[in-house]
Amino acid sequence: MLTISQLASYAGVTVRAVRHYHAKGLLAEPKRDRSGYRRYDAAAVVELIRIRTLADAGVPLSRVRELLAAGGEEFAAAVADIDQRLRGEIRERQRHRERISQLAAGDSLALPPVAVAYLDRMRDFGFRERLIEIERDSWILIAAQIPEQVPAFMAIKHAQIEHETLRRLYLDVGDLVDCAPDDPRLPALADRVADFLEAAAAEAAAAEEQQPISDDLIALLDAAFVQSFPCATRLLELLEERGWTGWTNIRRKEPEARWRIGDRTGKGLPDPH
Repeated sequence: MLTISQLASYAGVTVRAVRHYHAKGLLAEPKRDRSGYRRYDAAAVVELIRIRTLADAGVPLSRVRELLAAGGEEFAAAVADIDQRLRGEIRERQRHRERISQLAAGDSLALPPVAVAYLDRMRDFGFRERLIEIERDSWILIAAQIPEQVPAFMAIKHAQIEHETLRRLYLDVGDLVDCAPDDPRLPALADRVADFLEAAAAEAAAAEEQQPISDDLIALLDAAFVQSFPCATRLLELLEERGWTGWTNIRRKEPEARWRIGDRTGKGLPDPH
């Protein structure tokens, strides 16, 4: 006769597992000897091995008792059903693996290649990684809402980042990504942004531009900008003092003179063309 420890050792399980199977009613509890200890025979070892084998194969414990008592045909049908379920779980886990592998790919997780190429170009020009992360998250929002618009927006963005004056201004914006609202550099930056907007607006005065982004998405992108830049609220105030309002959809304060430049589609800066 075997102790519970010896039984567990023969079956290749832990004592805790044996007790768990007792609690689930899968393995009958033997009578105790005069010392109060459980004593198991060879039949208990065989039964425990069968339970362990089914559990290791992925059979839910709720079905183990049923399979132990099943006849040949019933057992085969139950095994086929379990096999089908396991195949489904394997497919689901494979999808999880693919998702995890995408996480290792960084920017490409939720962005189309053209947007990833733009972020890589920002790195080539020495933009701060913190600013690139903010830009990436903004484009994730855009790509999720209006994916068909992303290629056209990216064509504009690539043109803008190659424009030296505009790029220099954007680099300077990036240098202030973590600055405080009272940073003394903000007024001068607001002056430069306003001057550039004025010049670009004059060149585009004859152009009528449609607004391809919904107001809700603009509000979401503006909120993301404010949350990402500690100085954002102050910078917006300074721009408004200079006659411009908004960020994703920067426009003159006069409602009849709207002119979109787009923060995330134009990143708060006008199309130089």
